[in-house]
Amino acid sequence: MSGSSFETALRLIDEAHQQDPKKVETHEGPVPYELVYSNKMSAYLQKCDPNASETLRLAIRAQHLRRWEVPRDSYEKNKIGYHLWRTFLKKRQAELASQICLDSGYSEEVANRVAALVRKEDLKKDAETQTLEDVACLVFLDDQFEEFEKEHDEAKIISILRKTWGKMSDQGHNMAMDISMSDRAKDLVMKALNEQ
Repeated sequence: MSGSSFETALRLIDEAHQQDPKKVETHEGPVPYELVYSNKMSAYLQKCDPNASETLRLAIRAQHLRRWEVPRDSYEKNKIGYHLWRTFLKKRQAELASQICLDSGYSEEVANRVAALVRKEDLKKDAETQTLEDVACLVFLDDQFEEFEKEHDEAKIISILRKTWGKMSDQGHNMAMDISMSDRAKDLVMKALNEQ
């Protein structure tokens, strides 16, 4: 793997993120949401595994690649619809990431590995897939949870927290406990953990 292929792939991924129409306010002004999200994913990966492979670093960065093009409301608003949406997104995002890798000069083997990580294959068996899942869960807890919990009833939130916790490694659990949260969010996390 060459540094130039990695830099090219990162640039292409970030160019795709730049096209996200949803903007969030930052200290630098409005920024596309998926670019902010992918930067947070990369920052948490650096905390979890400072020596992560290029393939994992690319998969982390491509986790929500062009996700806004397939909105949640394009599927039914029920559990089946949610799972169909997530399954389709994983497959699509993996294909897009794989193509970016190939366009950047990576081998098919590397492109396939990045795609497998984006699809989160072999979770709990593959250390890199587990790291990716930990990072995604940490970003959810750090960046999205407080807003998310305002939109759902407590029972659903506790159920989601329990599922999130169950996907994480011990290292992920330890890092999650260090995340700064509101008192309400901390209470919900503790309820979810105490009910396990």
